Amino acid sequence: MEVQSLRQVEKLALEKNRIYKQSKLRYLSRSMLASMFIGFGVIVAFKTGNFFYAVESPMAYPMAALTFGAAIILISYGGGDLFTGDTFYYSYAAIRRKLRWLDVIRMWITSYFGNILGACAFALLIFLTGLYADHSVNAFLLNVVQHKMEAPTMQLFFRAILCNWLVCLAFFIPMGLKGDGAKLFAMMLFVFCFFISGYEHSIANMCTFAIALVVDHPANINFAGVIHNLIPVTLGNLIGGAVFMSTMYYYVNKPFMDEEHEA
Repeated sequence: MEVQSLRQVEKLALEKNRIYKQSKLRYLSRSMLASMFIGFGVIVAFKTGNFFYAVESPMAYPMAALTFGAAIILISYGGGDLFTGDTFYYSYAAIRRKLRWLDVIRMWITSYFGNILGACAFALLIFLTGLYADHSVNAFLLNVVQHKMEAPTMQLFFRAILCNWLVCLAFFIPMGLKGDGAKLFAMMLFVFCFFISGYEHSIANMCTFAIALVVDHPANINFAGVIHNLIPVTLGNLIGGAVFMSTMYYYVNKPFMDEEHEA
């Protein structure tokens, strides 16, 4: 059963809560770090995909999906607090009555705000490098951003639910595996699945939008499009982590958790 992995989730949530209580600024900085790691993944994915997009190859999206896995490895091994993962960790600990829901909401808000700051800071750094100054380099990125900003609200919402369900599994499943090789493969596989499926990840979108807005972009890529995308995607990600992961895993494993507690 998943009992031992769920114990790790609970322990991780309590450790994050301890950091938050010790220093909210330090916790905010960890959240910024996480979205910057996502930013590295966004850059390598879209730079790689653009080579194929430029020659109209159908491999543009698969190659971007394959290389985006660098982001989850950076977060998993490099640290940081990602809002999407926190929706699972904190809500599970709250359902288990290890955290107060008020504290959970506060940490969600702080990590989300920190992720925004990190995405903006990373976009500024990319702008200063000049790597995306040429339109021929950012064509694939802008094309994807445009589609994300024009997608119907309800479709974005349900894509986001499925996305964070997979992303949380990408962190959760490796907890029960032995050896870094198996863990890395599982993480890369799940991230590839969410990316290639066209699902929506709020923090990855933040980073992608921030980069698109600081480079030369068409008028239909704007802040209104950012809001149109991020509101339903954030809510969908929240449900994916808090309902389809934490609530569901709590429910299906409760008898085993109770037996272990009694033993």
